[in-house]
Amino acid sequence: MSISVVIPCFNEQKYIIPCLESVCTQQLPAGETLEVFVCDGRSSDNTPTLIHNYIQSHPQVKLLINEQRTTPYALNLGIQASASDVVVIFGAHAVMKPGYLMQCLQDFSTVKDAGCVGGIIDNIYENKNSQTIGLAMSSPFGVGNAHFRTGMASGYVDTVAFGAYKREVFNKIGLFDTELARNQDDEFNFRLLKNGFKIWLNPSIRSDYYVRSSIKKLYRQYFQYGYWKVYVNKKHKAITTVRQLIPFFFVLFLITGVIASVFSCYAFLAFIGILGLYKLIGHYFAYQKTKSFMQAVHIVFVFFILHLSYGLGYLLGVIHFLILNRNAGNQFQGHNR
Repeated sequence: MSISVVIPCFNEQKYIIPCLESVCTQQLPAGETLEVFVCDGRSSDNTPTLIHNYIQSHPQVKLLINEQRTTPYALNLGIQASASDVVVIFGAHAVMKPGYLMQCLQDFSTVKDAGCVGGIIDNIYENKNSQTIGLAMSSPFGVGNAHFRTGMASGYVDTVAFGAYKREVFNKIGLFDTELARNQDDEFNFRLLKNGFKIWLNPSIRSDYYVRSSIKKLYRQYFQYGYWKVYVNKKHKAITTVRQLIPFFFVLFLITGVIASVFSCYAFLAFIGILGLYKLIGHYFAYQKTKSFMQAVHIVFVFFILHLSYGLGYLLGVIHFLILNRNAGNQFQGHNR
């Protein structure tokens, strides 16, 4: 099997060369070829220059300009430019560990019904804040049963990060949905499963991901995840995963709890009691990640940000897409990352 790697990119001058090095130094079976497509959304930093210089000694790398500047356009640009049997969707903010591509190809030969294979993300922390965010995002209390973050034995799952896809998947179900600013991979994987393919998770397929250290960016990211999940649900007339509803109901609880507490002291006591239970459970899971009291407190805060932002985004999505029946348009669009 020939293999392509597609990397959406925007202002990644600090990370793009380590990313490309990790891809280009991958070992492949004898006779197999590799092509790499970096799809840049018109970066304003030194990223394009670094890529151009890297290409001089690595002709298997190609630079494509993503004029639309969003992730699904970048992905589709790379997929359409490639001619390989397998396409890997990767991130400029990550590096492949040795054996990544080899294991993907081996799994396709052994797991015959897999249309996609993927593995586990290992978080790389650049400071204390990013470590706290990464620990929260690797906890089942923070992200539910997102196994590519929390880890599990090999098995079938509903989605993976940085997956490898057979060419026949794109031929059958099409490309990524360009109306989505976020959740384009989840939506694509939902269509994949709906069309009879399966997704295989192998924990020996691993990549390092540099965790961003901004709570503000984390809030915005998960708000958009929640918001666009509603559009995906509406489009497919289905709830794609049960875990997506939990932050939504959490936000509804917060809103109704605050309102009810104004009119009833009993409602206020119940509201405070349930929030206390939430905090207690959060600390239980936080202490599974750290023995530091202060870091555990910070992890619980990140849990709250994850759940609040996703739930608020989902609520706004319900209002926009289900109640007001709005189209996707350009709402909350952003640069590819």
